[in-house]
Amino acid sequence: MQFFTRFAGHRAKRFAIWTVYAMGITLVAGPAAAQAPEMGLWIDHDGKGAIEIKPCANGQTLCGNIVWLKSQVNDRGEPLFDRRNPNEGMRTRPICGLPVIGNLSRTPDGWDGGWIYSPEEGTQYDVHIKAAAQDRLVVTGYKGIKLFSKTFTWTRAPEEFTQRCEVQGGGAGQQASTP
Repeated sequence: MQFFTRFAGHRAKRFAIWTVYAMGITLVAGPAAAQAPEMGLWIDHDGKGAIEIKPCANGQTLCGNIVWLKSQVNDRGEPLFDRRNPNEGMRTRPICGLPVIGNLSRTPDGWDGGWIYSPEEGTQYDVHIKAAAQDRLVVTGYKGIKLFSKTFTWTRAPEEFTQRCEVQGGGAGQQASTP
């Protein structure tokens, strides 16, 4: 009986130490999105806009909003709005500040399971993103399965990049929500 008591006490102490250790790692590591190389300011594949990727409100997923546009007006000089959105009520949202990435969850191979919205098409896709290098982000849009996907490479904006488009209605500070 004495052996069992000593053995059980030793296991309990070891369990307590491992629990404290695991909690310490959780406190140091913080939320899942805290140190993701995919976070930051990215210039899109055609150089027409910049998207800021950061943790969503829950701190566990990533979201992204348009924060810079090469041109904030169309060829007729009119401000750019989300005119191609299938939801008629959202067609008056300015492109600047528009949520275009949402709910990306960490995976062993980057971030996946979220959505990306193309205001040029008014279409939403599933998306996978992965930092390919310190200054490259591979963005893969797909519908359901990645077999028929389209991949783009975005470039990290330089440190001195401070340009931001003017947000009408506070869009850049909004959390990304499904278009």
